Amino acid sequence: MKTRRDIFQAIADPSRRAIIALIALQAMTPNAIAEHFDSSRQAVSKHLRILSECELVTQTQEGREIYYQLDLNKMKEIDKWLDQYRKIWEARFTQLDDVLLTMKNKKK
Repeated sequence: MKTRRDIFQAIADPSRRAIIALIALQAMTPNAIAEHFDSSRQAVSKHLRILSECELVTQTQEGREIYYQLDLNKMKEIDKWLDQYRKIWEARFTQLDDVLLTMKNKKK
């Protein structure tokens, strides 16, 4: 049985985040992706494997080439998880804005 990697560990790596940014706009071959990095083709392949294992990227074969593309549904899962914290932060910033406005009005 293949162990599924943790998606947040996968995106914690800056190289993998850079790969995600590259393939977010268009599907790319491993060689095309590797051209954007100073690391070896093998290192890029390892990152792609990790991203594939946590289902952030999918592979499509066209002839002899394999193209990697971002799985937007997985990105939505990440966004949904982050959204709960985003709402907390926004509420706290609104409270801070209210406090600062009250303090400013008291000075007048």
